[in-house]
Amino acid sequence: QPGLERIRALCARLGDPQETLSCIHVAGTNGKGSTCTLLASILQAAGYKVGLYTSPYVLDFRERIQINGAMIPVKALDDVTDVVRRETEALNAEGIYPTEFEAVTAAAFLYYRREACDFVVLETGLGGRFDATNLIKKPLVSVITSISLDHTKVLGSTIEQIAWEKSGIIKPGVPVVTSTRQDPKAIAVIQQTSTELAAPLILSEPTALFSVLDASLFGSRIEYENREIHFPFPGNHQLDNLGLALSAIEVLRRQNVTLTADAAKQGIESAFIPARTEIINKEPLIILDGSHNIGGICALRDLLCRHLQNKRILALVGMMEDKDLESVTAVMCGVFDRIVTVTPTNPRSIDAERFAELFRRKGCPAKAASDIEDGVDLALRLLPDFDALIVCGSLYLASDIRTLLYNKVKLRFYKGGNKNDHDC
Repeated sequence: QPGLERIRALCARLGDPQETLSCIHVAGTNGKGSTCTLLASILQAAGYKVGLYTSPYVLDFRERIQINGAMIPVKALDDVTDVVRRETEALNAEGIYPTEFEAVTAAAFLYYRREACDFVVLETGLGGRFDATNLIKKPLVSVITSISLDHTKVLGSTIEQIAWEKSGIIKPGVPVVTSTRQDPKAIAVIQQTSTELAAPLILSEPTALFSVLDASLFGSRIEYENREIHFPFPGNHQLDNLGLALSAIEVLRRQNVTLTADAAKQGIESAFIPARTEIINKEPLIILDGSHNIGGICALRDLLCRHLQNKRILALVGMMEDKDLESVTAVMCGVFDRIVTVTPTNPRSIDAERFAELFRRKGCPAKAASDIEDGVDLALRLLPDFDALIVCGSLYLASDIRTLLYNKVKLRFYKGGNKNDHDC
């Protein structure tokens, strides 16, 4: 049931830790994780102690609660969750039942207060208006990333309805940033909400902030404030996310937060987030991407059409059944030459055979694997006949597959993939 009553009651019992935090609040359908990661990395490079709260995780639950790029230590997680558990049980006795996400959010607030973070970059979980993170009263800046149709049963079936939910993070008088590339219907809703709340609206235009010198599947070379910078996240959609992050940085600068051009360069170049067009291997090319809705799949399509034009592409795909599967499969059939389907280990997943049949009905060759390891083995056996392998469809699939994929790739033909492979 939507509402902030449960998280409000829980945090009140914890002494309202969120009231002490200086937050940057980020909502949207796609790009939240990348934008949050960039903001946190730039702030950290500037010498600040920065909390980063995101979801879902890929390999370790503790990824969701970080400070300066380090996951919450196991002992600290034990401590804060034990406190939250006791207070949750006390609320249960009163007939108040916080959700899992609310309990995790409260634990994160408590941890960031204990660690005296200078800033906390806070990603919403679902929507915005009734998201547990929206308990914060006055962030330093609100950011709304790309909005598209997702979670329609909860957030609404139109762009306008979803934008209204996301705009719920806008607070009176607090600057809000969104992109000029945003869906015009979403911009209209965001603009109306910001006007009603006297919240200054900043429409971020990447080309006005930095110049793109060149671009590839391995990122972009940009010029920002007279610095040449390697931006490691490929794709035009990621340039939009970078624009949002840098526009938010400008807002913080106007609030007397010291953020130099050198800190921006260092933060951008060192930013990393798993399963966002992550290069697993270069030769042969293997990419892991967490795109899981029509907006994300279209962004992936645009990237591949730009950099792998006229190449034969194999895909390994698994998705949740509550997505717009008809639209997603139609887009994929226009990009991928052959598809292997798997069933992610999540009860919401679509069965691999049923998923494969959706592709076959559209004329796209597809084969269902018996399990995820079988899917990886089949894809790697087929790969010599293709120019690239793309693994996509769900962050839950990325969680299931990332370490397995790295290990099997290394055994077969590893020639130097992502520099962050050590974290597997």
